[in-house]
Amino acid sequence: MRRSLLVAFVALMTVAGSSLAVYASALAVPFEVQSLDGSGNNAANPSWGQANTPYSRVAAARYADGRSQPVAGPNSRYISNRVFNDVAQNVFSGRQVTAWGWTWGQFLDHTFGLRLGRAPGDPAGQTANIPFNQNDPMEEFENTLGFIPFARSDPAPGTGVTNARQQVNTASSYIDAFAVYGGTNTRLDWLREGSVDGNPANNNGRLLLQNSYLPRANARGNAGTAPPMEVDGILRANPADAMIAGDVRANENLFLTATHTLFAREHNRIVNALPASLSEEDKFQIARRVIIAEQQYITYNEWLPAMGVALPAYGGYNPGVNAALSNEFATVGYRVHSQIHGEMEVAVEEGHYTPAQLAAFEAQGIEIVQEDGEVELVIPLNRGFFNPNLVPGIGLGPLLQAIGGEPQYNNEEMIDNQLRSVLFQIPVSGNPECLDGEELPECFDGVLDLGAIDVERGRDHGMPTYNQMRQAYGLPARTSFTQITGESSAAFPPGTTVDSPASLDFPQLFDVFNAEVDQADEDAVEGTPTRFTRGAPLAARLAAIYGSVDNVDAFVGALAEPHVAGTEFGELQRAIWAREFQRLRDGDRFFFGNQSAALDTIRTTYGIDFRRSLGDLIAANSDVPRADLPGNVFFAEGNVPPASCRVTYRVDTQWGSGSGGFGVTMSLQNTGSTPIPAGWTLRFVFPNGQQITQLWNGVVAQDGARVPVANAAWNARLNPGQTLGGVGFTATWSGTNGRPAAFSLNTTTCAVG
Repeated sequence: MRRSLLVAFVALMTVAGSSLAVYASALAVPFEVQSLDGSGNNAANPSWGQANTPYSRVAAARYADGRSQPVAGPNSRYISNRVFNDVAQNVFSGRQVTAWGWTWGQFLDHTFGLRLGRAPGDPAGQTANIPFNQNDPMEEFENTLGFIPFARSDPAPGTGVTNARQQVNTASSYIDAFAVYGGTNTRLDWLREGSVDGNPANNNGRLLLQNSYLPRANARGNAGTAPPMEVDGILRANPADAMIAGDVRANENLFLTATHTLFAREHNRIVNALPASLSEEDKFQIARRVIIAEQQYITYNEWLPAMGVALPAYGGYNPGVNAALSNEFATVGYRVHSQIHGEMEVAVEEGHYTPAQLAAFEAQGIEIVQEDGEVELVIPLNRGFFNPNLVPGIGLGPLLQAIGGEPQYNNEEMIDNQLRSVLFQIPVSGNPECLDGEELPECFDGVLDLGAIDVERGRDHGMPTYNQMRQAYGLPARTSFTQITGESSAAFPPGTTVDSPASLDFPQLFDVFNAEVDQADEDAVEGTPTRFTRGAPLAARLAAIYGSVDNVDAFVGALAEPHVAGTEFGELQRAIWAREFQRLRDGDRFFFGNQSAALDTIRTTYGIDFRRSLGDLIAANSDVPRADLPGNVFFAEGNVPPASCRVTYRVDTQWGSGSGGFGVTMSLQNTGSTPIPAGWTLRFVFPNGQQITQLWNGVVAQDGARVPVANAAWNARLNPGQTLGGVGFTATWSGTNGRPAAFSLNTTTCAVG
């Protein structure tokens, strides 16, 4: 086996040249060692998916001159103020997908994609700043700089002069734990315990950690010799505090840094479980192989189903599939920044933090809420950006639990102002308590708009229009703005225009019960909306901005589409994701489904199984017991929605005249093809003020007209086709005893009867 590994290495080096980021060593592991940079994954085409190669394209590049000049369009901040602006209104995932949806997505993004491009202000970069109009009637923020910094991505060598400009992906295009291990020997050598001599093969099998957290830039002495990391915002004042990981963006936000830390700990946990008789290099490679398989397994068995992306059954490795990440996916389809809530909420038992710790948190602009024996840290996102010191300060367990603690934002056209206006910005000195919400503009005098940058990046990369992209993915072009948005009208209400702030009002908000939210109830307005109407239809605003459906930027149009039932996406985004993740799976020779021999050997020899849920990994590497986590952390309470369901509601008896009581028996059927594995909540709304007095075979927590019925301990699972009968209750009625109009099971609307 050792000889075959070395022969394979020499053969690959001959094909791919000296840039191949693998190293030769005498290994006892019973599998081929995967390269760090993706090279050699496809034996016949070793550069497919390799780091530092151009993105692939699904559609032809679209430039004004056919080569490099971006196509002109409406000012992207102008678009942002009228389309992406949420005016500080929370709207959460209707399917109750937790913040693990966007956090895992970002962690994967930092695994398989990083465009080659310099930061704004770098004289070597091509500046294309976004003009900022302080006099825009829809502008709420001050920007003393006078523009939004933007630099174009670097062109791939040999492109953009006589042919269409292409862009370079500096990460490998595989789900290969690139974010944990990096893509070069030099980076990995620093990340592993042991010497730093450019050869990671002579190091310890464990990754370097400091007190069980990612190492700082100065962990080995001179911070200047540490691998480069992106530094911005708060971290600019103390760059040596940056935590070092496989990907340069690991410090970008608390949830991301926590996820990096989780997998560094998981790597070391696996190494520690291996026998001492193995070499350190064998331990490292076994742990790396398991980590890669774990991330793939979670992605395809938990995360993608949670996002509503269904793929054909795996048919095995297909060497004819080029897994190189597509420009359309990286630049348009995967930019789901609308899912990110502008604050992070960490809840622990009272006494978990000392008074001194709480005072230190508060001094950083973190709100402390103490009630009912619990302490909640409400962290504005601008305090959670590039602030790695908070990770050990708060603790890994509370952070990982917080990610799954509430639903993420709904994926639609709105983007939180923490991203849309003050991304990575430093608050003004002596700022009042205005780090989030409607008072946010008072805290900042600069604007960095991620939504505007997303639009501009699409033009920079020569993305096709919205309709052209739909057609490239096999979808019909849209012929009207209402076809794009699914709304019934593209007309402004009387007295409003595209420049009217009233066009962005929220006259109606609806919650997960599909019931209208009482806008006099501040807590309900802040914490429960999942659907809304606005002062003017989105279709009207798009029409006023673009004039023609054929002018709509692909990024804007994709976000404007209504969701396909059972997913977090409109048609176009879902098509882009489905194509990309099928290719990332089928075109990866090292996908876990194609590596059963190696992974089975690891399991039978060492008792280490990669088939673990994300919740399992959190419990194994933090102080959070598994019982304190949902079975599936990608859904609030772990309630996985079925594809379809049926509910019967039968009034068995009713007594009284004009008022009295009644008894109901219900049955729940999972008519979908996948199980509800570990918990369900049936939701309905009483139309006439009925009040449940007793319920059996479930648990009820009625709130006014809203009735959530959760499973009992013994009936949490519903297999496909299974019917659960005997859930019933007694209740009071007065005046009229109308039936609930609709029922949902784990947010899926059920057939009734």
